[in-house]
Amino acid sequence: MRKKLWLTGVLLLLFFVLTGCSDLNQPIDANSKGIWNEWFVYPLSWFIKYVAHIFNGSYGISIIICTIIIRLIILPLMIKQIKNSKAMQEMQPEMKKLREKYSSKDAETQKKLQQETMLLFQKYNVNPLAGCFPLLIQMPILIAFYHAVYRTEEIRNHTFLWFSLGHVDYILPFIAAATTFIQQKIMVGRMGNANPQMAIMTYVFPIMIAIFAFNFPAALALYWVVGNIFMIFQTYFIYAPSKSKTKETGGATK
Repeated sequence: MRKKLWLTGVLLLLFFVLTGCSDLNQPIDANSKGIWNEWFVYPLSWFIKYVAHIFNGSYGISIIICTIIIRLIILPLMIKQIKNSKAMQEMQPEMKKLREKYSSKDAETQKKLQQETMLLFQKYNVNPLAGCFPLLIQMPILIAFYHAVYRTEEIRNHTFLWFSLGHVDYILPFIAAATTFIQQKIMVGRMGNANPQMAIMTYVFPIMIAIFAFNFPAALALYWVVGNIFMIFQTYFIYAPSKSKTKETGGATK
């Protein structure tokens, strides 16, 4: 969990650097050159405008729909991440026994601990890096969103609800932080996780998202809010069946 928090911070810092170093003064259109523009920014800009045209020119609704589509595309990866997290929780008692068994700090003992740990990962079909994949995938999407919004005049100057998509809003970041907190809290509750590092993540991650949202266009905060709401329902429906099954099994054994 500490590694995940560290990776999140690094990726957000990278986001700040990449968006700051890029030429945002060049409008994005079909004539924009470069792999990044041709394969990421322009297609996203075009799709946002296309969906907005269907919904009477509402770029806010378009971004909401685009966010849901993106979340549906990466849903299999998110499901895999959640299942991986559940498996990590199940193997913790055995992991604790291994650490106690190989508590010595000498090189040979630590090598044996690593070997036994890898066998344990294989037993539970756990990938220690699986939790990082969704973050790695979402970062290019966020940067592409930022460029598509900022470099497409129609989107940048559009007003949705009370805020302008291309400018910083001072209410939406709090909503983004709140929905992030709720999503993290539900995740911890569903997993039954008493891990103190996970508890810290529940409070630190929303603060990081709020700082992020206060420094970039409101369209990105809207993307994050919708994504969080999607993940709240996703977490509930993924965990609910297994939790019900556990209750039935427990009830049958009593």
